[in-house]
Amino acid sequence: MNSETAARAPAPPGHGAEPAGTGAGPAGSGAEPVGTGAGPAGSGAEPAGTGAGPAGSGAELADLYSEHWLALVRLAVLLVGDRESAEDVVQDVFSRLHGKRPDALSLAYVRACVLNGSRSVLRRRGVAARAARPGRSDEPVDSAETAALLGESRQEMLSALSRLPRRQREVLVLRYYLDLPDADIARMTRVRESTVRSTASRALDRLQRELGGQA
Repeated sequence: MNSETAARAPAPPGHGAEPAGTGAGPAGSGAEPVGTGAGPAGSGAEPAGTGAGPAGSGAELADLYSEHWLALVRLAVLLVGDRESAEDVVQDVFSRLHGKRPDALSLAYVRACVLNGSRSVLRRRGVAARAARPGRSDEPVDSAETAALLGESRQEMLSALSRLPRRQREVLVLRYYLDLPDADIARMTRVRESTVRSTASRALDRLQRELGGQA
C-alpha cells in the first residue's frame, strides 16, 4: 500500500481518540468532595450531565470547595454558632451547586448560598426552641471543635454575636469578617445600603455593651 492509500485509510477504532471520561469532568474526576452527603433527589440540584452546564463545571466547583471550604465553614460558624451545623450548611450548598453552569460558581454566589443556608438553620432552630421551651431562645453550646476553628480568644465574641438579632449578626460578619463593602452586603442581604449602615451601628453599640466596651 503506497503512502497516498495509507493516508486515505480509516483509523482503527479508538485510534487517536480521547479515552472516555478524560478532561470532561465526569463524576469522580476530582469533584468527589462536593457530591458526598448530597441531599435526596428533588432537593434542587441539577444532575450532572443533563445539560446543566458545559464540561468542566465539576472541576471548577471542586476548586472552590478545596480552596474555600474552611473559610466558608468559619463564615457559617459565625452565623449559626456551632461547627457541626456550619459544616452541614456548607456541604449542602456544594451538593446543590453540583452541575451548575460555571458562570454561577463565583465565590460571591457561594457565600450568598451559605448565608441563606445559615438563615434556614436559624429559622428551624428558632421554631424548635419555641416549641420546646416557650419564651426562651436556643443558644448553641460552644464545642471544642468550634473553639479550635475560631481560636479561643474569639469565643467570647462568638457568644456575644449569637445573642444579636439575625440581621445585625449578618451585617457585622459580612462587614468585619469578610471585609465586604456596604454595597455588597446590601445585595447579599437584600436591604438598602442605608439599612446596612444603621444596622451595623446598632449592632456595634449592642456588642460593646455585651462585651463591656471591648468590642
